[in-house]
Amino acid sequence: MKTNLYKDPTNIIITGVGGQGNVMASRVLAGMLVNAGFIVTIGETFGMSQRGGSVMSHLRVSSSSVLSPQIPQGRADIIIALEPVEALRVLTKYGNPDVAVLANSRMVYPMGVITGEFNYPSLDEVKSMFTKLAAKSWIIDATSVAVDLGNPVLSNIVMIGALAGSSLLPINRRAFEKEITKSLPANKREINLTAFDAGAKML
Repeated sequence: MKTNLYKDPTNIIITGVGGQGNVMASRVLAGMLVNAGFIVTIGETFGMSQRGGSVMSHLRVSSSSVLSPQIPQGRADIIIALEPVEALRVLTKYGNPDVAVLANSRMVYPMGVITGEFNYPSLDEVKSMFTKLAAKSWIIDATSVAVDLGNPVLSNIVMIGALAGSSLLPINRRAFEKEITKSLPANKREINLTAFDAGAKML
């Protein structure tokens, strides 16, 4: 029997910077939700396609309707950010008082910050903004877990595991395993399952 969404439609944004595995995370999550019987529409926007540019995927999930791929401003329900300041960028445009935010704590500094042209908020400042702008928020160090597993890009899968652990969506380990069995070669499945399990334990 299909589990119901807490809100129909549920609007999800996955955001990060180029090279963090944003698109793979959105495809895996969409696949899990489709397998659970939902209709998922994906829209993707790329600030700069090279490493370091903003990347954002919109997932609109419904039990019954095919929706336009763009989430209207102020209508996100869940924001998953592979980089914390990208979460703030999305929150200011798509957030609302009921939004839930799950962010990776590892910052990726743009060139303007590295050269001293721009300032970047501290993690404490980001946490404080989340508290003001979101109904629920979690910040986890997904990158450290991924580095320990031997591949920093696995932070995207750690975040999907944490999302499953948050109970914000009707997804679980079995759904993840089923999805990666279709999309990943056998020699990569075990490490991805380990990353997922590590994320699920972090919340």
